[in-house]
Amino acid sequence: MSKVLVPLAGGFEEIEAVTIVDVLRRAEIDVLLASLTNEKAVKGTNGITVLADMHIQDVDVETLDMIVLPGGWDGTYALADDVTVQTILKEMDAKGKNIAAICAAPFALNKAGVLKKNYTCYPSVEEQIRKDGYLGDIAKVVEDENVLTSRGPGTALCFALEIVKKLKGDENYSALKEGLLADFC
Repeated sequence: MSKVLVPLAGGFEEIEAVTIVDVLRRAEIDVLLASLTNEKAVKGTNGITVLADMHIQDVDVETLDMIVLPGGWDGTYALADDVTVQTILKEMDAKGKNIAAICAAPFALNKAGVLKKNYTCYPSVEEQIRKDGYLGDIAKVVEDENVLTSRGPGTALCFALEIVKKLKGDENYSALKEGLLADFC
C-alpha cells in the first residue's frame, strides 16, 4: 500500500488538505497527517481544526512514497521554514520519490530546491518563486519529473485524483473520478 505524508502547519488551506486526505484514503492509500508542532490539533486558515496522526519529527522517510503539501500562506511559510519538512523534501527528491504541492505551497518546494522547471501555483505566488516555467492556468495540475503542482482550492479534487493516478494507476483514477462525479477534472 502506498504511503503519503501530508504535513500540517497552522494556517493550512482546509479545502486542499481535507480533499487530498479524503480522496487518497478512498483510493486505499495510507495517508499520514503530521503536525509541525507538539500539538496534534492544527488550525487551518479558516478556523477549522484537524487532528494530525503524528508529529513531523516522528516520520520515517524510508516508508514514504510521496509527500503532499497543502497551501495557505501561513501554512506555506511554516513549511518553508521548518527544517524537518525541508530535509524530508530534499531526501525524497534525491531518491526520486514523488513530491506534490498545491496553491502557495510550491513556494516551500522552491525553498528546498526541489521544484522543477515547470510548475503552477496560486496566481501571484509565482512572483515569489520565479516566472520562468510558471504555467499559470494552462493546466489544473502540472507534472514535471517527480513533482506535481496545482493551483488552489478549486483544483484540489483534480489534484488529488492526479495523485491517485500517479500512485495507483489509470484504472483506480478513472473509477474514483467517476464515483466522485468529477467529470470536470
